[in-house]
Amino acid sequence: MKLAVIGCGYWGPNLIRNLYQLSDDYQLSCCDADDKKLRRMERLFPGIQTTTNAKDVLKDPQVTAVLLATPVHTHHTLGEAALEHNKHLFVEKPLANSVENSLKLINLARSKKRVLMVGHTFEYTAAVNKIKEIIGSGHLGEILYVSSTRVNLGLFQPDINVVWDLAPHDVSIINYVLGEAPVAVNSQGKAHYKKGIEDVATVSLNYENGIIAFIHVSWLDPNKIRKTTFVGSRKMLVYDDVQVQEKIKIYDKGVEAPPYYDTYAEFQFSYRYGDIHIPRLEEYEPLRFELAHFVDCINHGTTPRSDGYSGLRVVSVLEAAQKSIKSGGKYVPVSQREPLLQSIRSTKTGTNGAGPLKPDF
Repeated sequence: MKLAVIGCGYWGPNLIRNLYQLSDDYQLSCCDADDKKLRRMERLFPGIQTTTNAKDVLKDPQVTAVLLATPVHTHHTLGEAALEHNKHLFVEKPLANSVENSLKLINLARSKKRVLMVGHTFEYTAAVNKIKEIIGSGHLGEILYVSSTRVNLGLFQPDINVVWDLAPHDVSIINYVLGEAPVAVNSQGKAHYKKGIEDVATVSLNYENGIIAFIHVSWLDPNKIRKTTFVGSRKMLVYDDVQVQEKIKIYDKGVEAPPYYDTYAEFQFSYRYGDIHIPRLEEYEPLRFELAHFVDCINHGTTPRSDGYSGLRVVSVLEAAQKSIKSGGKYVPVSQREPLLQSIRSTKTGTNGAGPLKPDF
């Protein structure tokens, strides 16, 4: 199998490193317009083939799959070209810059019978899968709301705002863990340094079952924070991805109302303060696990956990959030509800390859 990575900037080298270490059976090539970046790849990964022309990759009959780590606005064009040349396709998040272009890639991949996978890396982490297991077991009770913060100082993107840059992670995590797609979004944001490109924003996801999720993203925060809180009717869970260890903490805390009272004076909430439980997590590199899953799906003709519809669910939220920001924070319905619901239902039943996965390397 020959795999080709297009884009050797920020994330591309991480894809190459993991593919290089995954197996000696793969041939690797990479493409970037910057010749200096290619020379660096040749020094770091002896034997890798390089080119500055993407057409060389697309026309190479030995290339089985193309992995895109390029700017978002190029995902549709390059992804379409790869699929037209009968290559399997891996696209770093988000899948495309619009719902329309995402659907085009999904439909083309289906017609060509090629694997289409989106790089929602957090869906392959031990922590997020443990959270999904805990919530699915009912251990936290009924989920009331979710709150997520993803902020740091930089990196400013020239072509997309902070919602398209950072929020895909949180949207994919929340959708994956809850097994639901939001029905509507409202969002507010502000551009402080470059007109039209918001550098701080909040996004509220409204789900059909009544759950609401709040996401705060920013390129203008002095601290790097990656924290998500799931508040249940019985217990609460905090996921702090910045922590090297103890990423998940379950708090036996909650509020209970009296089942019966005669007068307002008798009504009092009772607050529960219990123990903190820290689940043990299996240690492995999520990106390598994700890429191994991609190769396995190619070899066996199966559907990836983070398939095209998973990417579409995220892009639909980002697009709705963008519309909401431009309209001053109005409530915007999420488009393409039917394919999103069909996909999320198949995810719940495990028919699209979303069942438990275990690293096999």
